[in-house]
Amino acid sequence: MLQAFQQRRWPLVIAWVLIIAAIVAAPAVVSVFGLNLLGRFLSLSIVALGIDLIWGFTGLLSLGQGIFFALGGYAAAMYLQLNSSSEQPNGIPEFFGLYGVDQLPGFWQPFHSPWFTLIAIWLIPALLAALLGNLVFRNRIKGVYFSILTQAALLVFFNFFNGQQKLINGTNGLKTDVTELFGQQVGSAFMQRGFFWLTAVMVILAWLAVRWVVRGRFGEVLIAIRDDEPRLRFAGYNPTLFKTIVFAMAGGLAGIGGALYTVQSGIVSPQYMTVPFSIDMVIWVAVGGRGTLIGAILGALVINLARSQISTVWPEGWLFILGGLFILVVTALPEGVVGWWQAGGPRNLLTRLGVARRIGTYPRLEMDGKEEAKS
Repeated sequence: MLQAFQQRRWPLVIAWVLIIAAIVAAPAVVSVFGLNLLGRFLSLSIVALGIDLIWGFTGLLSLGQGIFFALGGYAAAMYLQLNSSSEQPNGIPEFFGLYGVDQLPGFWQPFHSPWFTLIAIWLIPALLAALLGNLVFRNRIKGVYFSILTQAALLVFFNFFNGQQKLINGTNGLKTDVTELFGQQVGSAFMQRGFFWLTAVMVILAWLAVRWVVRGRFGEVLIAIRDDEPRLRFAGYNPTLFKTIVFAMAGGLAGIGGALYTVQSGIVSPQYMTVPFSIDMVIWVAVGGRGTLIGAILGALVINLARSQISTVWPEGWLFILGGLFILVVTALPEGVVGWWQAGGPRNLLTRLGVARRIGTYPRLEMDGKEEAKS
């Protein structure tokens, strides 16, 4: 029993040791720019955890997580804009003057409070996800229709935010790198180092929270929804409630990731709601490993690190590499790299690629046994 436990756990332990070691060593060996990139990718891994929760464990493939990611980013940016506008005319952000707005819109007012902002970063995306999810799930819409609906919602929000020039600066977005927080410019090296550490801690806390959710009775219900929802409904459970809750949790995680990404990238804009970006989020989880949690984190980190490195050398080649990775996952590694490793790893790779593994026949095995007995 102890040996089986060790076989299941040691890859996870090694993965976390490597991640934590990289996080601790990064500030000493990586430049400020590199540290900023790593912080952004860590924030994206929080979003990937939410997608793994709803897709890997519940079977809900959402192609609209960019909505909640952007909402978290806008909440953080609105507070930073207001916090740095005391010297501006009428005490409102500078971009309002470009459109002749001289009075702060009402929905901006609560974001003067840092406490309200900290709650809004995750609560607003979570509430919106719960509302959208309940409308869909109570009508028993699932599978590809659910994916299409989430992508349609993404397009609606993208076009809406694009057209709100007078309210949120539309396509130009809201900048955060030139704003101030605690008397320091957000884009400064000191603040970016602090945001990196904050993001690293949030990744670990998010992983612990999601792991706690999926390891209990609640997690068992999620897996039952994924594998056989009609049977679960027949057993007396209400899948709509569980799916709404888990979709709201994924929305809240996306909002947290969006806020941390915004303060490290220096801007939030409707581009966070584009379809390719939300599809990329799904690919990170698919490549890393659905239903593994650690695979979602590693997938987001490794793929984005690879993209940043390869794009500088071969800009047009990254799409070909990403497409090849997705084809590999669909054809040979449906459970992702981490799931493949947990299921046997390199030993069954040729089998998955269609090459039959040579195994001994019963007469051959008996002969080998007799030879060993004689020796």
